[in-house]
Amino acid sequence: MTWWHPENVRRGGIGWLRLRLRESELPLDQSERHATWLELFFDLVFVLALATVQNRLDVPTPHLGDLVATFGLYLVVWLAWAGQAFYDTRFDPDDVPHRLAVLVGMLGAGAMAVGVSSAPHTLILPVGYIVVRAMLIMLYLRVRHSSPATHRLTTVYLIGFGLGVLFWVGSLAAPVHLRPMLWTIGLAIEFLTPWLGRPWVSRIPVDTSHLPERIGQFTIILLGTTLTDLRDAISPRPDAEVVVAAAIALVVPVAVWWVYTTFVTTGLALPRLSAGLAYSYVHAILGAALLLLGWALGEIVGQASHHVTELPHRLRVLLAVAIGTWMLCGLGLQWISLGYVSRYRLVVAACGIGPVVLVALLVAEPLTLLSLVAAVLIGYAIAISRHIVQLGNAARTPGP
Repeated sequence: MTWWHPENVRRGGIGWLRLRLRESELPLDQSERHATWLELFFDLVFVLALATVQNRLDVPTPHLGDLVATFGLYLVVWLAWAGQAFYDTRFDPDDVPHRLAVLVGMLGAGAMAVGVSSAPHTLILPVGYIVVRAMLIMLYLRVRHSSPATHRLTTVYLIGFGLGVLFWVGSLAAPVHLRPMLWTIGLAIEFLTPWLGRPWVSRIPVDTSHLPERIGQFTIILLGTTLTDLRDAISPRPDAEVVVAAAIALVVPVAVWWVYTTFVTTGLALPRLSAGLAYSYVHAILGAALLLLGWALGEIVGQASHHVTELPHRLRVLLAVAIGTWMLCGLGLQWISLGYVSRYRLVVAACGIGPVVLVALLVAEPLTLLSLVAAVLIGYAIAISRHIVQLGNAARTPGP
């Protein structure tokens, strides 16, 4: 592992902080990084935040406004997490000031976990988000003068993130009905910042082993919420039908996990990862689909536990939307990885999305619906996993 020690910076009033940054531009075969204990500890707070966001969908047939609000709050949580992940993948001081800043950010994330349930009627959510982003801005200020490339990269983030946070600060004094609009503007600015500054951001590429691992860990956290949803849907003394329904429903996240881990372990995305922007943003949508999928499966098993024989139409449609979105995100990840989407992948995706939509529209009985959807997902997982392995083997085979 190569380390470098820039001189103690005197400008900007931060000379008292001695930096020890992990070089992030080494080739993968020379420096393979993994998540630190601090990063894993940081994730724990976001487990609670994601669960609280999902709990806003507390009825089997949520209205469109409830879905939009839940998706928006999920993006708030995702951006708060992703900002720290992208910082850590490029700069890893692993010293006391860094750890203290991250721990303070965790307090802000904890406030977000508490505040999302009653947003926008409470100020706990925006205060928590401001704390998380303020700590991230301070960390970027700390490394600003490490090198000319870092100076340009941090300029992009400090301007964009700083402007976005100002809208969150302004929301503290705004009427309740205006807060979501200010939050949306702030989020839009922060989402666009890396894209608009891509010529400068790309000059310091992300760590090609660390970032996919971190995003993969966040994705597994989202799959974990599905298991929690299924557990909560089962009554203390379930009958045999409910147990069978939960077991069949479990096949769906297992199939998702199988396909996703096959993709990650092949390393298809690594050569074209670059700044990691497209890769992470597709994962943001994929994560929202998994959050919706876990909720839908939990609601269906819950309906089965109440011996409902006909599921609400809206619940079935949302299940199909979640699965279809996940499959479409798979197409997006293959395009990012290879620069194209194979015809085989398109055909399999169509053969997966089509039957799921038909089952959701035509089948209302819980156990039958779950069985048919699970069968489709098993076939999809087998076909796609084999295809991904073949692509991975071809990518590793040297040309003539």
